[in-house]
Amino acid sequence: MLIRSWDRGTEAEWRQWLAAGRDFGLLAANGPAGSGPVLVPTHFLLDADQGEILLHLGAPNPIWAALRADPHVTLSVTGDYTFAPGHWRGEPGTPTSYYTAVHFACTAEIVESRAGKAEILNRQLEHFQPETPDTRVVPGEEPFGPLLSGIHGLRLTIQKVDAKFKYDDKKPADQQAALADRLAERGEPLDEAARQQLLRRLARRQGCPA
Repeated sequence: MLIRSWDRGTEAEWRQWLAAGRDFGLLAANGPAGSGPVLVPTHFLLDADQGEILLHLGAPNPIWAALRADPHVTLSVTGDYTFAPGHWRGEPGTPTSYYTAVHFACTAEIVESRAGKAEILNRQLEHFQPETPDTRVVPGEEPFGPLLSGIHGLRLTIQKVDAKFKYDDKKPADQQAALADRLAERGEPLDEAARQQLLRRLARRQGCPA
């Protein structure tokens, strides 16, 4: 992912962005020679303080063979995106996309023990399903323990994080503000989230609290 100096996100920025309920991404592993990458859409649990990401996938998933051959993966999370027409942006009138993207370069560890898989599932339940604190996975016990053989757990150790907030920060502040107005006027379903990111970045440029 190309990141320019003006749209690079800080650690505090990407942590806050992800903490606002953004826990679904695209996991990419290296496929066999002569083929493309193996891509898996998935929910995940980020533990940024521990530098790891936890998730689980079905045992028949083709990603396991890829991970056993090469444990290096990338988890990509993208959001708050929309299209900005060229005529909005002044000369030479080049259109662009606004978006936020966070890429985690990781080393994958496949978790196959029943206890390890149960631990991952229970941590995911605490995060995704806090309203049912009594619903937990215990190896060997009904209703979920016997189902553990149908999944593998995955622990990703984070090696590098790249974050991009692409909202025309290179433009003069008044032009960036005008672009936010354009998004408000157009009012398409994806515009407001991108507009809020644009305004937040603009406020930061102007020395206001983010």
